[in-house]
Amino acid sequence: MKPFFGLKGLGRKTFDNKVLGYKASIYQALMAFLLVSGCNTDTALKDEQPDPVLVEYPVVYIQRDLITQPSDDNPESASFQSRNPSQFNPGAQLFVKRNAFTDSPVTNITAELFADLITEDPDTIQRIDIRDLSVSDDGQQFLVSIRAPEIADADEDEQPSWNIWRYQLSDQSLTRLIDSDTTAEQGDDLMASFLPDGRIIFASTRQRLSRAILLDEGKPQYTALDESRDNETFNIHLMNDDGSGIEQLTFNLSHDFYPLVLQDGQILYSRWDDMGGDHGINLYKMNPDGTENELMFGWHSHQMTLDEQDEQIEFVKPQQLPNGNILMLLSSQDEMSYQKRPVTINIDEYIDNQQATAVSGKTDNTTNNAISDLPLSFDFKFNFADALSPSGRLTHLYPLPDNSQRYLLSWDLCRVVVEEQIRACGQLTDEQLLDQTLTLADPLYELWLLNDADGTQQLVANSEEGKVITEALVMQPSSQPKAFIADQVVGNELDPQLHQELAAAIHIRSVYDFDGQDSSSNQGGISRLSDPSLTPASELPARFLKVVRGVPMPPDEVRDIANTDFGRSRNQLMREVIGYTPIQPDGSVKIKVPANVPLAISVLDSNGQRIGGRHSQWISLQAGETLQCMGCHTANSQLPHGRYDAQADSINTGAIGGSAYPNASSNIIPIQGQTMAQADAMVNGIAELSASLRYDDIWTNPAISAPNPSMNLSYENLTTPAPNGSECFNNWTPYCRIQINYEEHIQPLWDLPRLAIDEDTLEVLANNTCTVCHSNVDDNNLAQVPAGQLELIAAPSIDQIAHLTSYRELFFNDVEQEEVDGIVIDKLVEVLDADGNVVYQLDADGELILDAEGNPIPVLTTVNVPAIISTNGARASSRFFNTMNDETHQNMLTADELKLLSEWIDIGAQYYNTPFYAQD
Repeated sequence: MKPFFGLKGLGRKTFDNKVLGYKASIYQALMAFLLVSGCNTDTALKDEQPDPVLVEYPVVYIQRDLITQPSDDNPESASFQSRNPSQFNPGAQLFVKRNAFTDSPVTNITAELFADLITEDPDTIQRIDIRDLSVSDDGQQFLVSIRAPEIADADEDEQPSWNIWRYQLSDQSLTRLIDSDTTAEQGDDLMASFLPDGRIIFASTRQRLSRAILLDEGKPQYTALDESRDNETFNIHLMNDDGSGIEQLTFNLSHDFYPLVLQDGQILYSRWDDMGGDHGINLYKMNPDGTENELMFGWHSHQMTLDEQDEQIEFVKPQQLPNGNILMLLSSQDEMSYQKRPVTINIDEYIDNQQATAVSGKTDNTTNNAISDLPLSFDFKFNFADALSPSGRLTHLYPLPDNSQRYLLSWDLCRVVVEEQIRACGQLTDEQLLDQTLTLADPLYELWLLNDADGTQQLVANSEEGKVITEALVMQPSSQPKAFIADQVVGNELDPQLHQELAAAIHIRSVYDFDGQDSSSNQGGISRLSDPSLTPASELPARFLKVVRGVPMPPDEVRDIANTDFGRSRNQLMREVIGYTPIQPDGSVKIKVPANVPLAISVLDSNGQRIGGRHSQWISLQAGETLQCMGCHTANSQLPHGRYDAQADSINTGAIGGSAYPNASSNIIPIQGQTMAQADAMVNGIAELSASLRYDDIWTNPAISAPNPSMNLSYENLTTPAPNGSECFNNWTPYCRIQINYEEHIQPLWDLPRLAIDEDTLEVLANNTCTVCHSNVDDNNLAQVPAGQLELIAAPSIDQIAHLTSYRELFFNDVEQEEVDGIVIDKLVEVLDADGNVVYQLDADGELILDAEGNPIPVLTTVNVPAIISTNGARASSRFFNTMNDETHQNMLTADELKLLSEWIDIGAQYYNTPFYAQD
């Protein structure tokens, strides 16, 4: 059906006349009375009684100025950056209309909201910002976020915060939810929604629990920035309906925001995954108490082709249609662009646009997509391209909560400028619309009511040029009230011992399980690996699990972090090691971890080196909670992962039960279905993290096979300073952290005296101190080329004074040096062309330049020496570790020292892993 505009009142009538050209000033008045056929299609006359919904329920909408800072020289436009939600766009107003009729009374309920801040200047206009409308299920109140006017000449941290306000229909009052000024200004609060029990879920920079944990970790208390270090991080919070009892629910290091209360009572929200690189804004789901938090949709769906154009898509601000489908308004990456494209997302059966869940039964992921345009009976083709669209432009769409297939739209009708007059696109022929010289009229977003069931449209609220209606809702009871989900209870769903310790648990069924496939099949599979009589521990590919914590980045006023503090790469920012635990022979792990902090895990070999890539999603758990994981996932695989109900069944079916595992010790008798880690935890308690790579054989039956030797790679075996915090693990708490800094813990390895001494004569046979050979001077203080072109001295680098020379030499490419007449200089070699011929110097005319003897002068260049260590990890630094095991270096570094180097390189080889290192 072609779109046309409808008028609802005592009846609905249509006209078949063409609308003549009109100027913008006349256009506003006409729209309230005229019905325009988009292609001059006749429609039938139909009279009906007034719609009681439109008569009884108020309409609420936000209108804002497109220009936020008027100026003759450089006016600033309103912009909406998905990664900067607290951005202030002054010039918004909040209106309440009695009902949806165009001419019904309308009230600006924020006109006098901050009257006490208005100066005596009568021309002063109160410029505030407003966003995030959300109505209660009973339609009697709505929530909205408001920021007070900017304070002139005040610093950024002294400006007002975003606060949540509540409007109650019963007394038509608009009040700030948190009464205390002190409490209200402790963070930016946005995107609030009512839970079924009346509590309020919202996004905030308060980080209340995260800030408290920083103190327990021995750090100063601060509000952390996102992982791009641009803005304060938003996390999901919860509070009572009077603003009390604020709780932090999520702990991502970048934004968790836009919480949506689904009809089933769960919370769907947007998360910015920026760990080790920008992985986009994806959809996650959790319970209202923050438990069972998991990826829901979008990880591999950010590149989409729309209207034959490649677009970068973010999944921001989900809505739910009355039929249960998820509605999303896709937007352009241009922050100055307001138009949206409405789509629906099938999150029940898909985890990505072209990846169905394992339990959905869908096998063809090429023809079926999760994302599709919102189905409308009208022939609308909304998009966010700059080109002319006969459908006009859409910036907001709100589905009425009554199964009536009606929507409130903020709609800019298609209008063009023809001979200095504004004309509706419906007045032009198809041929005229293809004219490339047509100019779109300035946007005029007005509020319309679209009834998709009967094909009518009604103007609800006028606007004016220079303004845009960005949000709207109807204060109408929902026909689909949200289900109530009770908080999980300690002693029932939550483990009481873990809860008391402020800890949680992670259970992985098998690290050999990659998307339902046994990655150890070339070694006989987990059935062989788990049999201690068939596979000794030394032959197990995966030996240990490492848990890492992301260090929250402080704002500049707390600590101004130089880029050099991160070292060779800032990609991993700063990391602390939470600890290690052995992986059981079947690949399973069950380990106690700190609650309420962002964690990542890595699988290690017997040397403590990471196997595979880094984890790219932060895990956080509530106290007492246990996370169940099937297994692992490769970065390039698009198969379902991170969402428990979407994955293939585990390869580890667990024990038969009632007897020991095959050929294993009878000290542990598992229950049916238990993994080895679960059975171990049942008998010996959930394993605590250790600072060491410690292994003791608990599975071998000595009557069947020889027990495996114990191993212990420990900081206690170092003769150089142990990493900060390692002593905490002698009596584990959820605040134990291992912190490795280059100057403090790695450089001492190169400086440590390593003398080979004859045991009988005590004669020094050799000096294997690293800096003896890897220095630019010898024992006699004469110039020498460092061994292996690698200088490991502790002097400041001439390339970057903030780094020691050794760090630069290890991680940055250099040039080969040679000693000439007692001086170390850069080695120069002749440049050869593609055919192996010498390249000679030429003058400006292309003639050979000759030396004093008439010979051509070759072009010389330096010889590149690649860095020997990579921040990508220890296994990516094989040149270094292979050298440490060759005949010239073997046993010069101990296994404990190599373990320290490996773990530091694997977490990113940062120069500092704390923002609060001692400064001169």
